[in-house]
Amino acid sequence: RIVAQFGLPVVHAYMRHVQDNAEESVRRVITKLKDGASTLELDNGARIQVAIRVDAAARSAKIDFTGSSPQLANNFNAPTAVCMAAVLYVFRTLVDDDIPLNAGCLKPLEVIIPARSMLDPQPPASVVAGNVETSSCITNALYGALGVMASGQCTMNNFTFGNARHQYYETVSGGSGAGPGFDGTSVVQTHMTNSRLTDPEVLEMRFPVRLESYAIRAGSGGAGRHRGGDGGVRRVRFLEPMTAAILSNGRVIPAFGMAGGEPGAVGINRVERAHGGVETLAHIGSTEMAAGDVFVIETPGGGGYGASAG
Repeated sequence: RIVAQFGLPVVHAYMRHVQDNAEESVRRVITKLKDGASTLELDNGARIQVAIRVDAAARSAKIDFTGSSPQLANNFNAPTAVCMAAVLYVFRTLVDDDIPLNAGCLKPLEVIIPARSMLDPQPPASVVAGNVETSSCITNALYGALGVMASGQCTMNNFTFGNARHQYYETVSGGSGAGPGFDGTSVVQTHMTNSRLTDPEVLEMRFPVRLESYAIRAGSGGAGRHRGGDGGVRRVRFLEPMTAAILSNGRVIPAFGMAGGEPGAVGINRVERAHGGVETLAHIGSTEMAAGDVFVIETPGGGGYGASAG
């Protein structure tokens, strides 16, 4: 209908205008940036390494992921589209202008992704955790290289459970990183997560589980002049046998602080058995839940920014 009203040439022209405006907005931001580099380790031993080099005269930047881990045998590989989406997201957040997210934001950026790395995997590489976990790590590594803010939780805390009759999947919020002039936010869906939890009433009506509590994990945010956001504690009691699994990160490597700020607390995955025992799970794990068992997810806190006064 827009084409019918204005004509195809006009529609195409305004599509270009939108991208040109986004490009110019990012170029203005680039002139305020400085060169930087960051290395972010994952719980599985892999690492994301990025260097950002700014050409102020050309108002452009080069984002180089050389040095990142080779293609992994596990499923934390991230397709290049995921890596590019993280770059686009980060640079869009630097723009204060009210512009729609579009490919124009990428025009001033040259992105180098080493071939057959974990950020450019080739078949038959597994990539299921790349979109949900590695994307968050890429984003935090970029913010670290830019010196913009401390790391938020580098995970979505992917929690699944089910049996022959029921299947359920949710992501769990944690702490975001602090920055110059602001504290982190507690129990928030950080960066890539961007999803909502099922209402407790709906969860308990549709599935044989009870949400015992979902609380702020006080003190888990990194200390600093500006504190990192606290993570959360989510407790789910099972009312019948099911298989439960967790796919996460940040259980070994904490969210980094910046400019003298402290890292956030690492996350914890555990099962409190009805008979009184406690089983601790790694950053990835699966276990059989009996009726009365409680799955507990303590999500990571965000990093603090700046040294604490005194």
